[in-house]
Amino acid sequence: MVVSALTTEDLSTEIQDWLDDQQLSGLAISEWVVTEVSSALSLKLRTGQISAAQRTDALAAFRRITKENFEMLPIRPPEFRSAALFADNELLGLRSDDALHLAIAAHNALTLCTLDRRMHTAGAALGVMTLLI
Repeated sequence: MVVSALTTEDLSTEIQDWLDDQQLSGLAISEWVVTEVSSALSLKLRTGQISAAQRTDALAAFRRITKENFEMLPIRPPEFRSAALFADNELLGLRSDDALHLAIAAHNALTLCTLDRRMHTAGAALGVMTLLI
């Protein structure tokens, strides 16, 4: 979702509008999101979806927005263990990164906002509050 807000994708306008409607000071992201944003932007650069300058601008915007608006959540060992348990449920079809996002939300009693229908459905099955955007 964050990468969609920082780059031009099909849902970028909708995500940007949704973020504009939120009280940014009430939003949180985990340290894991920092890694995922960097990875996603590098992939977009390698595949020619964005230029090096666009990647630099997106990273700078992400760092500024993160510093000014989001609570940064650390990732602790119990969250990794919960993510492993979530991923153990093969019927949910969760990848490790999505399981970790859900575990972080669960441990912090937060609602996970996502564009991913599978993660939203898995969250409901696991008792993790999610909001499909």
